[in-house]
Amino acid sequence: MPPAKKRARSYDPARTRTAVLAQFGNVRAAVRTLTPEQLALPTRLGDWTVRELVAHIGMALTAVDRLLEEPVPARQDGRLLDWPSAIAADADAIAGTARRLAADHPDPDAHLAETERRFTDRLDGTPGGRLLPTSAGALTLADYVVTRTVELVVHTDDLNAAVPGLDIPYDRQALAACTRLLADALAARAPGGSTEVRIPPYAVVQCVEGPRHTRGTPPNVVETDPLTWIRLAGGRTAWQDAVVDAKVSASGERADLGPYLPLLG
Repeated sequence: MPPAKKRARSYDPARTRTAVLAQFGNVRAAVRTLTPEQLALPTRLGDWTVRELVAHIGMALTAVDRLLEEPVPARQDGRLLDWPSAIAADADAIAGTARRLAADHPDPDAHLAETERRFTDRLDGTPGGRLLPTSAGALTLADYVVTRTVELVVHTDDLNAAVPGLDIPYDRQALAACTRLLADALAARAPGGSTEVRIPPYAVVQCVEGPRHTRGTPPNVVETDPLTWIRLAGGRTAWQDAVVDAKVSASGERADLGPYLPLLG
């Protein structure tokens, strides 16, 4: 008899909204301190500057506004867990839009303030069950807002890497939602029960085909911290580098997650 299908993780919409706005507020507070020289610094995202990265972070919220302008899909045909791998299709358009927004808005904080206001107004006036036509198929607004925690946390880390000493903090709930969504996306990409992936204190998932673990210590265990996991999932850190640098503990013959990473794009 096949194992029972695992129920999808649920996210409280009110807590998710609070987390998104908290992390966006952390970014805004840091952006206010950036000098013109810092805004011109390179980032680890190809040829993007810090200014263009900041503009892209604003797009994490304006995407909601844009999708709400589209016709309502007839039915939900997407899954939240499909979103991480689906965003690659939008990469070229996203890069072009980020550059245009950076050029059109010389005051980044003013632009982010307006972005936050529009996002808040949209959430206040739209039910969470409203369907949006995303790159991963039709998702509810409530589910799509969960994906905004991934965008914000991943790019907060990019900003911190680009500007020495910036040290933007991570809202705990945003970090938790981001970690859990990416962990569940791994389990969906590599279904199975032979390997346990632990990302304390936020997530534990079973994945990878093979003998299923039922009790005691799992034969295959991967453990890492949330930020290392997010860097692995986002392609900022290579699996082998993380293992060599002892950022990841991996034991067992099925504990190599390299073939399944990165998850974004």
